[in-house]
Amino acid sequence: MKNSFLFLGLISFVLIFSACKNDEKKFDKKSYEEEKLTLADREKNNPTHFLQLTGDDHKNIWGKTVYKGNIKNTATVVAYKDVRVKLLYYKSKVLVANHEDFFNDAIAPGSDFSFKAKYKTPHGTDSVAAYIMSAKAVQK
Repeated sequence: MKNSFLFLGLISFVLIFSACKNDEKKFDKKSYEEEKLTLADREKNNPTHFLQLTGDDHKNIWGKTVYKGNIKNTATVVAYKDVRVKLLYYKSKVLVANHEDFFNDAIAPGSDFSFKAKYKTPHGTDSVAAYIMSAKAVQK
């Protein structure tokens, strides 16, 4: 009886080990390409989700508000161009001016694009908010 438990245990171990070994997945180039296409479609259809805008503002000696911004493309497959950025200028939390900038340079996946915008704004403007309005995916 002791030998039969030992034999059953050994058989169970061999079956489990061989089942685990067969579960190893081999690299499938076709499914990789399909996943890549799906990712590319998602990135093409949602450019504002993959472009991150950061920046800061200051006044120059001529009284213009200068906004230095950086746009980072976090997409892994798609490049973007024709990026439209909206700048909103506030005075005591009230919108006093707005400007729109357009950049037609292509921003490759994983890269950055820096820009500077200078505008004469109403006296007392104390803050700037900026966001990306739209962008177009670059066709390969």
